[in-house]
Amino acid sequence: MPDSLLDDLNPPQRQAVTAPDGQILVLAGPGSGKTRVLTRRLAYLIDRVGVPSYDIIAVTFTNKAAREMENRVINMVQRNLEGIWLGTFHAMCARLLRRESAALPFSSNFVIFDSSDQESLVKRALRELNIDDKTHRPAGVLAAISAAKNDLLLPKAMPLGTYRDEVVSKVYTRYQEMLQTNNAVDFDDLLLLSARLLQENPAISEKYAHRFQHVLVDEFQDTNLAQYELLKHLAAYHKNIFVVGDEDQSIYRWRGADYRNVQRFEKDYPKCEKILLEQNYRSTQIVLDAARQVIDRNRNRTPKHLFTDHGAGNKIVQFIAVDDLAEAGFVVDTIQQYVHSRKASANDFAIMYRTNAQSRVIEEAFIHANLPYRLIGAQRFYGRREVKDLICFLRLIENPSDEVSLLRVIAVPPRGIGNMTILSLQNCAFQAGISAGEVLMDLGKNGDVSPNWQQVGRSAGIVSDFGALLNEWQAAKSSLSIVALFDRIIHDVGYEAYINDFSEEGNDRWENVQELRRLAGDFQDKGLTEFLQNLALVSDQDTIPDNGESSEMDKVQGAVTLLTLHAAKGLEYNQVFILGLDEGLLPHSRSRDDPEEMAEERRLFYVGMTRAKNQLYLLRAERRSNFGSWEYGEASRFLADINEDLVVNQGRRNASRRDVRQEDFRWSKTGVTTTQRVTTGQRGVMQSFSVSVEPRFKPGMRVRSANKADWGEGMVLESKMDPDGEETVNVHFESVGLKRLLASLANLEIIS
Repeated sequence: MPDSLLDDLNPPQRQAVTAPDGQILVLAGPGSGKTRVLTRRLAYLIDRVGVPSYDIIAVTFTNKAAREMENRVINMVQRNLEGIWLGTFHAMCARLLRRESAALPFSSNFVIFDSSDQESLVKRALRELNIDDKTHRPAGVLAAISAAKNDLLLPKAMPLGTYRDEVVSKVYTRYQEMLQTNNAVDFDDLLLLSARLLQENPAISEKYAHRFQHVLVDEFQDTNLAQYELLKHLAAYHKNIFVVGDEDQSIYRWRGADYRNVQRFEKDYPKCEKILLEQNYRSTQIVLDAARQVIDRNRNRTPKHLFTDHGAGNKIVQFIAVDDLAEAGFVVDTIQQYVHSRKASANDFAIMYRTNAQSRVIEEAFIHANLPYRLIGAQRFYGRREVKDLICFLRLIENPSDEVSLLRVIAVPPRGIGNMTILSLQNCAFQAGISAGEVLMDLGKNGDVSPNWQQVGRSAGIVSDFGALLNEWQAAKSSLSIVALFDRIIHDVGYEAYINDFSEEGNDRWENVQELRRLAGDFQDKGLTEFLQNLALVSDQDTIPDNGESSEMDKVQGAVTLLTLHAAKGLEYNQVFILGLDEGLLPHSRSRDDPEEMAEERRLFYVGMTRAKNQLYLLRAERRSNFGSWEYGEASRFLADINEDLVVNQGRRNASRRDVRQEDFRWSKTGVTTTQRVTTGQRGVMQSFSVSVEPRFKPGMRVRSANKADWGEGMVLESKMDPDGEETVNVHFESVGLKRLLASLANLEIIS
């Protein structure tokens, strides 16, 4: 008789689902069906073993995962799960704290403060303690408090080795007092207070330990110390705890996740049954073998030998591009060839990278090629707050009458200018018949003798100071390069301290600023006007809807997914491109001197590799644009871990051999390649290079623009090849006039 719970499981999966009571550690490799195992285990306990759902607690990391698990189990057992505790750690802890609030210093109707509420309290604590919030950024202090709570540390137990430690301890103490006054907790408190509640109240701990016969946990490798201690208390009586995870996929250390909880589990439960899920249902064997070769270099892990029935599959394509533009061009060309030949749709592809800042070059290539794309977990590059801020500063210098830019940056960073002051400034401008920017510059020049001084009101001095800055920038713009002007703005307004609190998010924001600065460096000899015009053209074409909306093109052919490697966890795609396999990018430069960080970078790459179902591409660039010049880099150490027989190389040379000479394939919109000969010496350094290629576009040719801007028809006036074989074309379009374009990105069709 068919058994819907067990028949479609492989032997290790069945072993896990039907395991007897006790401590079960399931280490599930990528694509091995861990969600199926956890869901079937829950259904098996209820339907076959007869455990009342009331006596079970099942913990997930996302609300979506909890909902899906509950719905699947209900369909399997054909009844509601009465009384079960099934949800995220935070939801379970909130439920526990509300029930046991009598033992806590707040009432059951406590509120949960979000990140902005928390930062407001920390700012207030810093102010009350007379601590400079420029030196000790609120978000950075809050991150330190969060880390302490994840390690179950109260303020009095904080280490006091440095002045910074003392500051954090003092703010932590005051912050907790303010939370209590507000009858509030933060998200970390939900875990900390729940764990301490069970530690310090044996009667409460025993009540819940007796109630929950079975404890089930998903994504165990992502738990922190507070969560681990909480689970131990809940499983203390019946000792039936079933955890599913994979220490090789632990990539959230910066959030407090500790893969060593897997080792703690084995130490605390020496008789636990360990089950390995090694059969992969997603990828080809070549992808799995390459990924294993990378992850096997990490220590303190359980070795796994992943296998699949999908066959060997295609070799991994390793492409070494001349530069970051060629790297993006290869991606675009490859996808276009598949889509145009109808061998794949755009949503079969994912492009992954280490940091959000890396998306800028690939986004621009997609925009120019009119390829639809969607970003997961991030705004489009030109829509990011810090990018828009700095563009608006530059626009205001170029055009002080630009009131949109003025209103965006007049209070960035906050300088005591509020809505009433801005309204007064606008009223002055209206009465004088000039722009608000001109009023601002007048105040900056003339101070309290300006006729506008009194009308602006009490904040006139602050407004005048900003006006003086704008006057200085205006005077300097003709003598400074764009990068120097960019740097001066950042210095004068203290923008780095404002945007970078050295948290993961702060570092990402600062890397976006550096990416915009690098782009500015490409316009050193062209001036601010052309730089801003280029930004406007690119960002104006960036019109693919966000927030899950679909354009008409999306509906027809889908959209390519762009995402960071962190955001890729749990996803899968037919074809995956991983960009930026350079030392300093992947692995990130911040991991260079920290073995634990380096191990996490390796796990991050492993997660990215194992998202690929059919084809994996690994890309790097020999050089990247850096403030108007070229910066040469080294191949990522991770590439050298992959056996050459698993890889087909395209581009300059094999990244795992430092001394090879190899043909370079430069990709263009037509799929035509140009041959370039390279001699390499030391790792990552190009010693000699020559190229001889004829331009594709000739003066007098009639061409049509096929990009999203739709400039129509035009005539080629001039075409040049740079030393790397990149063709630049000057075209006079009948609709918009002269445009200077990169042939590889312009999507021009030759008419005659």
